[in-house]
Amino acid sequence: MPDERPPRYIDGVRSAIAAEMEADPDVVLIGVDVGEGGGVFGATRGLHERFGAERVIDTPIAEAGVLGAAVGAAMAGLRPVAEIMYMDFVSVCLDPIVNQAAKLRYMTGGGARIPLVFRTQTGGGRSSGAQHSQSLEGMLAHVPGLKVFLPSDPRDVHDLLRAAIRDDGPVVFVENRRLYNRRPADGPWEPLPPGRARVVRPGDDVTVIAWGRMVEEVARACDEQLTDVGVELIDLRTLVPLDLETLERSVRRTGRALVVHEATADFGPGAEIATRLSERLLYEIEGPIRRLGAVAAPTPYSPPLEALALPGPEAIAAAVRGLLED
Repeated sequence: MPDERPPRYIDGVRSAIAAEMEADPDVVLIGVDVGEGGGVFGATRGLHERFGAERVIDTPIAEAGVLGAAVGAAMAGLRPVAEIMYMDFVSVCLDPIVNQAAKLRYMTGGGARIPLVFRTQTGGGRSSGAQHSQSLEGMLAHVPGLKVFLPSDPRDVHDLLRAAIRDDGPVVFVENRRLYNRRPADGPWEPLPPGRARVVRPGDDVTVIAWGRMVEEVARACDEQLTDVGVELIDLRTLVPLDLETLERSVRRTGRALVVHEATADFGPGAEIATRLSERLLYEIEGPIRRLGAVAAPTPYSPPLEALALPGPEAIAAAVRGLLED
């Protein structure tokens, strides 16, 4: 019998790419093992057979060359979806992302479009070690000209990836490996465009802002340890563009806010969000807006140490209670 359950997060990735390739012959997929192998995590499985080797292009392990080719293809009129197998590997190919894709439209006075998606996978918690576990979205969001999408829900991953592929500028699309087998929760669902945050659960006591896998971790903390607290959980969905309006409305009402992310806390995106909200709401909040992120150290290989280094339900619950006690 066919599987009639809702599609998983990884199915949303695959179906979004397939739908856009079906709709637009200029959409191509390029990356290491994305072809016959179906991707290291299986996200592109079946696309090579369906669309052929000219549109689903396997490459050597040479990320700088892959992304350089993708930038050139975008300038020539294609819409490449380029996969960077692990987000950590962005560090070996920053030039085509930061100095080319993000800048060329500006430097050509709008003459060059760069309709390009950089798909990548992030996240710790799988004992993958310090070079395969980093969350570097803050580094990329720092670069003018790049959009950064970070879906947490299987339905959002489909909608946001299709929107990213249709975008005429470069988009960094960040998936979390530990969410790949997740299925959507039951309940009503409103499709939202990029740049709109989603209120996952309403509350009146404190606003908690998260994205990616941390949305799930905050929800666990609420269900298991914060049942007596009215937490308003907001899934940011996209870091660039940033939906400050939704965040501001919530924090103005609750008076307290915590930003939770898997990226290192030091100089992380939570600091920017906290600062912008503080600038707008300084005299309307009950205390400082706080951040909770990973420990400022290379991610340990040891499972117990890695669990301590990353935000989990216990740390999130403690941070929320600390806010309420101030």
